[in-house]
Amino acid sequence: MPVTTDMTPPAPAPPGDVSDGSSLAAFGYPQELRRQMGRYASFAAGFSFISVLTTVFQFFSLGFSFGGPLFFWAWPVVLTGQLLVAACFAELAARYPISGAVYQWSTRLSSPAFGWFTGWIMVIGQMVVVAAAALALQVVMPAIWSGFQVVGGDPSPTTATGAANAAVLAVVLLVLTTVVNVLDNRVMSALNRVGVTAEIIGAVLIVVLLFTHVERGAGVTLETGGRGGPIAALLVGSFTAAYVLIGFDSAGEMSEETHHPRRTAPRTIISALAAAGVLGGLLVLGGVLAAPSLSDGRLATEGLSYVLTSSLGDGVGKALLADVAVAIAVATLAIQTAGTRMLFSMARDGVLPCSSWLAKVSPRTGMPFGPALVVGVAAAALALLNFASPEAFLAVGTTCIAMLYLAYAGVTGPMLVRRLRGEWDWRRPGGTDETGRPLFSLGRWGLPVNVFALAYGLFMTVNLAWPRADVYDPAGDHWYFQWFTVLFVGATVAMGAAYRWSRRRRGAVSQTADRGGQDARPGAEAEVVQASITRD
Repeated sequence: MPVTTDMTPPAPAPPGDVSDGSSLAAFGYPQELRRQMGRYASFAAGFSFISVLTTVFQFFSLGFSFGGPLFFWAWPVVLTGQLLVAACFAELAARYPISGAVYQWSTRLSSPAFGWFTGWIMVIGQMVVVAAAALALQVVMPAIWSGFQVVGGDPSPTTATGAANAAVLAVVLLVLTTVVNVLDNRVMSALNRVGVTAEIIGAVLIVVLLFTHVERGAGVTLETGGRGGPIAALLVGSFTAAYVLIGFDSAGEMSEETHHPRRTAPRTIISALAAAGVLGGLLVLGGVLAAPSLSDGRLATEGLSYVLTSSLGDGVGKALLADVAVAIAVATLAIQTAGTRMLFSMARDGVLPCSSWLAKVSPRTGMPFGPALVVGVAAAALALLNFASPEAFLAVGTTCIAMLYLAYAGVTGPMLVRRLRGEWDWRRPGGTDETGRPLFSLGRWGLPVNVFALAYGLFMTVNLAWPRADVYDPAGDHWYFQWFTVLFVGATVAMGAAYRWSRRRRGAVSQTADRGGQDARPGAEAEVVQASITRD
């Protein structure tokens, strides 16, 4: 059967289509995941992946150590760039409400091969993000109670004992989140909602308390005081914001479990990012202004945990840190869930090893248990790298950001090509969502937004992956950590290419794999297409 690449404009929802199930069936997929999430749960999926408390507390010290107070100004720049990307994703979420969002969007906008590599990079990147999020427990748990420092010694994540203890805490957390991810999506969704509510309340309370304990004026943010000049301060300082403001696409990942996803997902993608962006920026600014000292070195090593316990007192500070620990646990759960859905979506199309097993959904729980186990085990293995060296903590964190930024560019790039070819015509009626209202659209702003979103994404990918010795290997003992991001991305692409080559050589590329899910259905991986098919 000949295979063609679909280059038609993105499919709008049919007028009057009010059924979530029929919307999914239009793409060739049965409703297997349980559709039980409302608008707040969808918002929680995106917000908990971003998890402003987890990520700001985890990377604040890095940004300040290199940029000093000036690193705050990298925040609004990164937030603006990511809002442009989120706006593009919102258009796609309205038109393609399918799990495995980044993979599905890239495939339908480009070619099956390009979409596959985008999904492959994204799912590996998500596994790294899960590990990085779980490692963040080390930033707060020993500060709450010294008994959480199981591996005796200095609790700072940049020390050998702190890094090793971070790995221990991370593995324990990953066991718990994996169990939740195989139980039931009602349990997962309930934990997300409760966790996000607690995180928002805690973040707002921390912001208010920080701004009522300021030690200096906002003018201090114009000073560097870090290890580099102003440019280095902003480039390396942007790592903090870049690490925080990712994962907003999770609302799209959960589309098959969300009521009215064509209407809900676009709005929650943008609202989750905007809410996290504002709260995170205020946390960073409040931390700089309320720190007891900017020159004693503690802000560059202990970060916001030091500010809370020193400025607000042990009791209040530790109570707020406990809320941060909850946020870290929920963030790890949410990120693992997003990675699980990406694996499930690709396996359902028959384009991964062990696809038939990974695509299974438990009839009892409605959860894809195989992908949850794979993501959990892979993340735990990555977390254990911390035993090798403290530099692994930063290497894992920045690698996951670069991987996701690269995958995002794998969507905004083909989308821009479509626009330039006139195949994404904003003047054409775009159909309606499940409630009968017009689909989300950027209108005439689509082209400039898309251009800047792609340019920003590519620039930040290079910035994150650049092998700066003073950032990734300050001691000069582990050259591979300096090049870790470049090596990891290269290895990911090489592994993906080797797998696809082996499939083609075996002649086992299914019709579904070639079409990249455009007509996918369970069991299609057993179909074999003629060897003359060259577009894969």
